[in-house]
Amino acid sequence: MIPLITHTPRLLILAASRALLTAELHKPQYFPVLLGAALPADWPPGEYDREAMHYFLDQLTAGGRTAAGWYGWYALRKATDDTPRTLIGAGGFMGPPDAEGSTEIGYSIAADWRQQGLATELVAGLVQQAAATGMVRQLVAHTDADNLASQQVLLRNGFEPAGHAPDGRLRFERAVEPAETTA
Repeated sequence: MIPLITHTPRLLILAASRALLTAELHKPQYFPVLLGAALPADWPPGEYDREAMHYFLDQLTAGGRTAAGWYGWYALRKATDDTPRTLIGAGGFMGPPDAEGSTEIGYSIAADWRQQGLATELVAGLVQQAAATGMVRQLVAHTDADNLASQQVLLRNGFEPAGHAPDGRLRFERAVEPAETTA
C-alpha cells in the first residue's frame, strides 16, 4: 500500500481523498475542518484550480483504493508557536507511473507562502513519496519559460532540463531511486 502522508522538516504532505476534494469543491466551509488547517486567503493557488480538483476527484472515484496517492496532495505548514497548521500549497502526480515507471508532478504555492523555500520542500516531499512507492523510475515536470522560480525549485530537487513540451513549456526530468526498505 502506498503511504498517504509524507513529512518534511516544515511540511506535512497529505494525499487528497475523495472526502477532502468533495468538501473543497462543494462544501468549502467544511474543507479546513476536515483538513485540520487554516486556509490562505488566496486558495486555491496558481494552476491548482477547480479543473484540477475535478480531475483528481474523478480519477480517485474511477480508480478506487488503487488510485489513492497518485493524484493530488495538500502541503500543510506544520504548526509553530507563532502560526497554526496552515494549508500553503498543493501538488501531486498526474497519475500512476506508465510502463517505463514515469509520471509527471506539478505544484503550486499560495502567494503569502512563496519565496520561503516551501515549494522546494514540497517537491522534495513528492520525490520522496515517488521513491517510497518503489514504482517510479522517472519524474517529469513542466513549467513556463518565464517562471524562473519554478525552474529553480526543480533544479534544487535534482531535475534537469529536457527540452520543450509540445505546448511550448519547458520540460524537466529526474531519475528516482527506490527508497531503501528496512526489515
